Amino acid sequence: MGLKVYFNGKLVDASEAHVSVYDHGLLYGDGVFEGIRSYNGLVFKLKEHADRLFESAHTLMIKIPLSKEELIQAVVATLKANKLTNAYIRLVITRGVGDLGLDPRKCSQPTVFIIADKIVLYPERIYKEGMEIITVPTPRNLPEALNPQIKSLNYLNNILAKIEAVNGGVEEALMLNPHGYVAECTGDNIFIVKKGTLITPPAYVGILKGITRGCVMELAGSARIPVKEQMMTRHDLFNAEECFLTGTAAEIAPVVRIDGRVIGEGRPGKVTLRLMRDFRRITKTAGVRYR
Repeated sequence: MGLKVYFNGKLVDASEAHVSVYDHGLLYGDGVFEGIRSYNGLVFKLKEHADRLFESAHTLMIKIPLSKEELIQAVVATLKANKLTNAYIRLVITRGVGDLGLDPRKCSQPTVFIIADKIVLYPERIYKEGMEIITVPTPRNLPEALNPQIKSLNYLNNILAKIEAVNGGVEEALMLNPHGYVAECTGDNIFIVKKGTLITPPAYVGILKGITRGCVMELAGSARIPVKEQMMTRHDLFNAEECFLTGTAAEIAPVVRIDGRVIGEGRPGKVTLRLMRDFRRITKTAGVRYR
C-alpha cells in the first residue's frame, strides 16, 4: 500500500496529491513549511513547530484554514494512516492557486498538505566519527531583506550553498553572513565548545532559531554547561574544542573538520556526546503521543 498524504482536508494516495501549476508556492516559493520528527509514536515538539508555522504564515499574511489544534490533529491522522512510528513529517502551507502575477490577493485559498515518510539526512558513520564541512562563497541572505525566522518555501539561498558543498565533496556547507561572521549551515544551526562553554551565533546575525537548537541550549543548561550566544568568525571555529550541527532531520551531528582544519581531537567530544545522549532521551517524552 502506498503512502497517504493529507491534502486540503483529506487523506489521499500520494499519487493523487497534485498541486496546481498555478499554485504560488510552486510559481514563487510563496508559502511556509515545517519539518517535524516522530519517535516511537511521539511527535517531537509538535506544538512548538505549529507555533512557528503560524508565526511564519502570519508575517506573510497567509491565513491557515485550520486552527493550531486542527493542524496538530491532521499531523497525527497522517501518521496513523501511514502506520509510521518513527517518521519525518513535512507540513506545508502555500499561498494557493492564483494567476501568473505576484499579487497574493488573486490566491483565494491556501493549499495545505502534510507528508509523513522516512528520512536519512546523513550516514550513520557521521554520528560516530564526525563530519567534515567547508565554508562556501554564498553568504546567508540579509535578514533585513528576508527575515530568517520566516521558514519559507524559498530555499534558493540554501540550495546554492548546498551545491557548493556537494561540489566540494562534503555533506554540508558553512554559510557566513554578509559581514563575514558565522551564520549557519544550509539546513542546520552550528555550535562550538570552547573552554567548557557552549557557543552558538545569535539570531541577529541572520539565522533561523531552530527548534533543535533551542532544545540543545536547554539541555546544556540542565547539565550545567554554560551557554553563550555570540558572534563568531571562522578563526573561532577552527580553534574550538568541539563543534556540532543541530536540526530536526540532522538531530545533533558532530563536526571534526572545517576547511581542512581538524577540530579538537578530531573526533566527537565529550560535551557533544553528552548532549547527543540527552537529546535522544527527551525525544521519548517531549511531544504529542499518537499511539
